[in-house]
Amino acid sequence: MASFKLDRTSFKAQTAAAAADHAAYYKNLSWQERLKVSSFLNSIAYNYPEDTPPKLDRTKFVAKSRPA
Repeated sequence: MASFKLDRTSFKAQTAAAAADHAAYYKNLSWQERLKVSSFLNSIAYNYPEDTPPKLDRTKFVAKSRPA
C-alpha cells in the first residue's frame, strides 16, 4: 500500500465558528457555480479528470413503469 503524506501547507488552523462560516459563502453562489464546485470535488474524491467524468454503468439500473 502506498503511503501518503499530508501537505500541512494546504490547510490553516481556524476556529469552529470560522469553519462554519463556509456554508454562508456557498449559499451566496449561484446554482451553476455550486454545481461546478461539486463537480470539482467529485473529481478529486473519485480520482478522475474534471473534464471527463466516468460513464454511468447502465447494466446496474433498469427502468420500469409503475403500476397505475
